[in-house]
Amino acid sequence: MTRMLSLMLATALMATPVLAEQTAPQQLMLSGQGRFAQFADVATRAADADGKVRMRVLQLSTEPMVIGPHTYVGGWSWWQFECKNDGPHSGYRQDFASVRDDAHIGPATPTRDQPMPLAPGGDAAELAAIACGDVEIRLDATDLNSAMALAKANED
Repeated sequence: MTRMLSLMLATALMATPVLAEQTAPQQLMLSGQGRFAQFADVATRAADADGKVRMRVLQLSTEPMVIGPHTYVGGWSWWQFECKNDGPHSGYRQDFASVRDDAHIGPATPTRDQPMPLAPGGDAAELAAIACGDVEIRLDATDLNSAMALAKANED
């Protein structure tokens, strides 16, 4: 899976179509954009027996970031949300895997975050609304190329 995502990113960065041999098409919904564009991969939403929902999120920077000898364009994260009817949802980021401009992804680094109530209107609350089914799902992008183009088009 990591190799496939690396190949997809390399293709996206060269502004050519993403490889056709994707095994699981991405269904990316833009949840919000500030310093970073956040895309929920709604195809990855899955609830466990306790009602907690796990979802993968792509975070993109509209301007690559140079850190040391490497240039980064964003990263992938897994999030977990507890959907509540009687108050704010809670949730947390479980990991982060950076995406470099040379198509290197990761490694995934676990976070030490703990579930907490999410502030209304914040990035995490917008993602929780998607994961918990509080908003109508729409398809904004289907691959890294289209997600990067949309993030660029929505720049402030």
